[in-house]
Amino acid sequence: QVQLVESGGGLVQPGGSLRLSCAASGFTLDDYAIGWFRQAPGKEREGVSCVGDSDGSTYYADSVKGRFTISRDNAKNTVYLQMNSLKAEDTAVYYCAAGGQRAFTTAQAIGVMFSSLYNRWGQGTQVTVSS
Repeated sequence: QVQLVESGGGLVQPGGSLRLSCAASGFTLDDYAIGWFRQAPGKEREGVSCVGDSDGSTYYADSVKGRFTISRDNAKNTVYLQMNSLKAEDTAVYYCAAGGQRAFTTAQAIGVMFSSLYNRWGQGTQVTVSS
């Protein structure tokens, strides 16, 4: 069965950290660009970070640059999103998604992640930042 499964979400205080995981089954993650998106209640889905399929180049939205780190563990067929210095505005459901390399190169070139360029999605994991 081809699927992506996110985990690692939860409740954390402002300034805290969480590490999200995106595990793939039925296909190999390093053949794809992998992106993390988030959607807060009443807001549109926002691209947060993505990693290319070849040399591991990364992209970050300005809202998370310097606080979030995306990484791959090809042996575990898993992509991670390390989130530090979390803020209340980071509260959202976080989704990982797989797409072609164009999904990554477009983000690098334009500075926006397009969800339409990703064709496999996980079910999401809730992140709540609150005191």
